[in-house]
Amino acid sequence: MTSSTLKGSLSIVIPTLDAGAELPACLRALGEGRDLVGEIIVADGGSRDATLAVAATSGARVIAAPSGRGQQLARGADAARGAWLLFLHSDTNLAEGWAAVAQAFIAYPANAARAGYFRFRLDDARRAARRIEGMAAWRAKWLGLPYGDQGLLIARTLYREIGGYRRMPLMEDVDMVRRLGRARLAPLVCDAVTSAARYRRDGYIRRPLRNLACLALYFLGVPLQHLQRLYG
Repeated sequence: MTSSTLKGSLSIVIPTLDAGAELPACLRALGEGRDLVGEIIVADGGSRDATLAVAATSGARVIAAPSGRGQQLARGADAARGAWLLFLHSDTNLAEGWAAVAQAFIAYPANAARAGYFRFRLDDARRAARRIEGMAAWRAKWLGLPYGDQGLLIARTLYREIGGYRRMPLMEDVDMVRRLGRARLAPLVCDAVTSAARYRRDGYIRRPLRNLACLALYFLGVPLQHLQRLYG
C-alpha cells in the first residue's frame, strides 16, 4: 500500500476518566500522525474535570460511554470509521517516530491478520522503573501478554473476527490478547511512554505484586467483581 492509500485509515481510541491532566501530552504526541490518522476518539466514562474540554479543543471526537475501560474501548471501536484501530491509554505518550512505524505495519498486507504493540516504558529514571520495563518485555514476548498501556494496533476486520473488546470492568486487555494468541501479536519498534505515577504512589514492589496477584486470580477464574476490590 502507498502512503496515499493509507491516508486517514487509522482511528485512535482513547478511554478517559478524569484525565484532564494527562490527556494533553498524549494528544500532542499523536500530532505527527496527522496524515495517517483519520480520527481520534475519546471514549469518556463520565469525567468531571477538564477532560472533555481538552479533547474538544484538540479536535478529538468525544463519545460518552459507561465507566469501565472495557466498556469504553468497545464503545469507541463501535464508533470508529477507520480500517485500522489503535487503542491507547490517556497516560501513555507514543515516542517520536511512532507514525512511521505504524504506517509500515499497516502497509504490510500480512499484518491484517496480526496486532502490533509498542515497547513499554515508564517516565521515571529510577532503576526500579527499568526492572518493571524488563518484566513487561518478558511477559509480552514469552507469555503473549502485552498490556493496554503498550497500545494495540489492529485491523478492524481482525478486531471484529475475534469479537472485539468485551465489556469488562478490568482485564479487558488480557482477555483481548489471549483471544488473539501469541502467534498473532507483533512487537513494534517504538516506545509507549507511560506515566509512573501509580508506581510512585503504590510502590515499585507492592504494585507489581498486586498486579501479578490479580492476573493469577483471573486465570484461576475468580469473578471480576472480587478482582476489582483487590485492584483498587
